[in-house]
Amino acid sequence: MRALVQTVSRASVTVDGGVVGSISDGLLVLLGVTHSDLPATADTMARKVWELRILDDEKSASDVGAPVLVVSQFTLYADARKGRRPSWSAAAPAEVAEPLVTAFADALRTRGAHVETGRFRAHMLVESVNVGPRTVLLEL
Repeated sequence: MRALVQTVSRASVTVDGGVVGSISDGLLVLLGVTHSDLPATADTMARKVWELRILDDEKSASDVGAPVLVVSQFTLYADARKGRRPSWSAAAPAEVAEPLVTAFADALRTRGAHVETGRFRAHMLVESVNVGPRTVLLEL
C-alpha cells in the first residue's frame, strides 16, 4: 500500500459536476493498493497517516483533529521504467482495492478522524491547495 500525503488548506473531489468530498486545513491522501495488501495493511497505514507529524509545529492530524480526504489512486503503482507507456500491473484490481480503500477510511474514522472520500471507479476532478508544500510518500 502506498499513500501520498499532502498538507492542504483545502481539497475537494468533484464527480459529474458535483462535489463528493471536501476538506479544509487537513490532509489529502492519495492511496494506492497492490495485490499483497490486506485489511491489516490498511489499518497500519491509517495509523501511520493519522499520526504522521507533518503539520505545523511537528503536530499530526491526530494531535489537532485535522480532517482527511482519501482518494483512491491506482497510478501510485505505475511502472514507467521501460518505454513511455506505464504499466499498472502492480496495482490491485478494483475488486481487491475498493474494500481496502474503504477499510483505510474506516480505520481513520475509528481513530477519530473526520474523513471525506472520492468515489471509486469514477472520473474524479481532484483539486487541492498545498500548504508548505509538505508531501510525504508512505509505503507498506
